[in-house]
Amino acid sequence: MDARQIPIVVVSYNSPALIEQLLASLRRFYPNPVHVVDGSGDEHVPAIRAAVAPFDGVSLHVQGYNIHHGPGMAWAVEHLPLGPVALFLDSDIVVLRDGFIEALLAELQPQHYGVGGVAYVNREGFDIPYAYGAVPYLHPPCMLCNIEVMKRWPLPIKHGAPMVAPMLALHDAGQSGLLRHLDWTLNDVTPGTAKVYIDHVGRGTVLNTQGYHLDEWMAEVRARQAGAPPAPEVAAAPPPAAPAALEPPGFNPTVLALIPSGARRIVEVGCSTGGLAQALKAQRPDVHFIGLELDAKAAELARQRCDEVLQLDIESAGPEFFARLQGQDCWVFGDVLEHLRDPWRVLAEVARVLAPGGCVVASVPNAQHWSVQARLNMGFFQYEATGMMDRTHLRWFTRQTLLQLFDGAGLQVDRCQPCMVVEPPMRERALAGVRQMATALGRDPEEAARDAMPFQYALRAQRRAD
Repeated sequence: MDARQIPIVVVSYNSPALIEQLLASLRRFYPNPVHVVDGSGDEHVPAIRAAVAPFDGVSLHVQGYNIHHGPGMAWAVEHLPLGPVALFLDSDIVVLRDGFIEALLAELQPQHYGVGGVAYVNREGFDIPYAYGAVPYLHPPCMLCNIEVMKRWPLPIKHGAPMVAPMLALHDAGQSGLLRHLDWTLNDVTPGTAKVYIDHVGRGTVLNTQGYHLDEWMAEVRARQAGAPPAPEVAAAPPPAAPAALEPPGFNPTVLALIPSGARRIVEVGCSTGGLAQALKAQRPDVHFIGLELDAKAAELARQRCDEVLQLDIESAGPEFFARLQGQDCWVFGDVLEHLRDPWRVLAEVARVLAPGGCVVASVPNAQHWSVQARLNMGFFQYEATGMMDRTHLRWFTRQTLLQLFDGAGLQVDRCQPCMVVEPPMRERALAGVRQMATALGRDPEEAARDAMPFQYALRAQRRAD
């Protein structure tokens, strides 16, 4: 495919100067056909027409209303002759030199969704550092996409992160590998960097139009933070910085508090990016912290915070591995045991190599939680991307079966702490049903209700002296 024939899509809104600047810089190097999907107000359309008129090969598609960035891209995918490949550019891009389309095209394979700058967002679409649950996100200011592959997934939406719908779908399906990242692309759309091919006039549309004009979405985000029921569809733009409450926690503070003050040799199974190690070392710089992590990118980041990181699957580790870690003071399983095929065997292996007086600290979701019981009652036992119904959970434990798990491994639990979360008013109605069920089966209704309230349990156990 000739890089100079690939159609280019630009979504415009009330910014004729930006469109003119983009087209003038592009035409210095490339003759590609350009489609401008315009959502400008009536008073701005004449200026938009005048801005594109001097440039050959530019088609203007006036929508007659503020279509917004995501729906504008979706409209182009559905209505314009773009295939098989199209380049999407923000209206505030300036082309500095040629070669960038060729560089994108060289990386794109027919099976890929697209090529560009891939970073990470949470499920609301806010930028976050890499961590479990982080969603790979192809940033739209400069991305080259296979149109037929795009059509197989949800199209971009009305949102400050307009690619969040297809990115979530790819992530949840385990298909984020269809995204290809090029360092220079993310670099060139990031403010304050030395540019390679293009420049992104940061928030150019905002500065020219005094906002994204999608403030209703932030009201929905605030409502969700306050515990209101989520809206059926996210629809608008994030502010310049994400609210702190949306940032994923780097470690579980309850787990941290259960690590004995005298423990100096720590092993964490599933250390993610090393948040627990960083927090513990801030309190006790003399601890030696070994992280075990299966995910290669998480392991790479964790090496900055742990004394040692081993990238491996603990369930595939043999006797030599456990012998090497003989005599550690504390093993930590923070929300890990439920992901293992055989947590009974792994805990038994760990118990054998614990130092005298050593312990295991763990957190595990509570399968007896009232919300799980309510879902079962309604036949709504559906897996989700995160949380209690995380689709990667392989094992489920209640308080009683969790204690049995540790006892069977030769470990005696000395602390078992129920962890609560802020929950909706419907909890009390569900707990009334839990009590009724327990009474009908001849069990203690108050114990059943009590065990249905914790969202998870955090516990500490020592090797049992047999």
